[in-house]
Amino acid sequence: MKISHMMLASVALLATACNAEKGGNTTTGPDVTANPVAAPNNGDWSTVVTKTAEGGYVMGNPNAKVKLVEFASLTCPHCAEFEETGAKALIDNYVKKGLVSWELRNFVRDPYDMTATLIARCGGEANFFGMTRTLFADQKNWIAKVQAADPAQMQALQSMTPAQQFSTIADIAGLKQFAAMRGVPRAKADQCLADEAEVNKLVQMNSDAASTYNIPGTPSFLINGTLVENAAAWEQLEPKIKEALAG
Repeated sequence: MKISHMMLASVALLATACNAEKGGNTTTGPDVTANPVAAPNNGDWSTVVTKTAEGGYVMGNPNAKVKLVEFASLTCPHCAEFEETGAKALIDNYVKKGLVSWELRNFVRDPYDMTATLIARCGGEANFFGMTRTLFADQKNWIAKVQAADPAQMQALQSMTPAQQFSTIADIAGLKQFAAMRGVPRAKADQCLADEAEVNKLVQMNSDAASTYNIPGTPSFLINGTLVENAAAWEQLEPKIKEALAG
């Protein structure tokens, strides 16, 4: 199976900047008065994860009043910052209570992002958010491994097919070992890195995000299908969530 070089070029062409503008001043937003929604079997809504028709993964109550969609890139430092500063509050205060569902749609920006994304998605619904969280937390380290790689090794990537590039980048960045330590064997990771259908889906997700929502960068957010402007950081996004819950 061959993944065309044109496909990889499309990824680069469709990618936008890692959120250049993080917005201005914020307010705290209205108090949240909505009652929590009980999860099935007295469980926790944050453990309910499904894959969406758009290609993302959604955590939480599928019938939540507020449906939050995040477009994120695993090589974007602002996305990693949102994960660090906002994800726990989002989950604890809104998702677990069944008030907000949180869908993450990957928006790949480069071959390194594509490689990490294929690894994050390799474990399916059960592992996606955990793998993504850890890749963001360790973002500087695995990217640094790529930046420190032998120049000749990096030059050799240019003559490889995209599937070979993804596999080689994963080896350089230590992502196959990362996946193996989290329940995804190396053989399975290799299969995911060569999955042409999944690469096609990710490229299509970029195209859909750009054409349908004209997202300005990553992270970008939708609330109930509408792009939220100037809300790339948690302190800017939370008031918008509160407003939607109060509406």
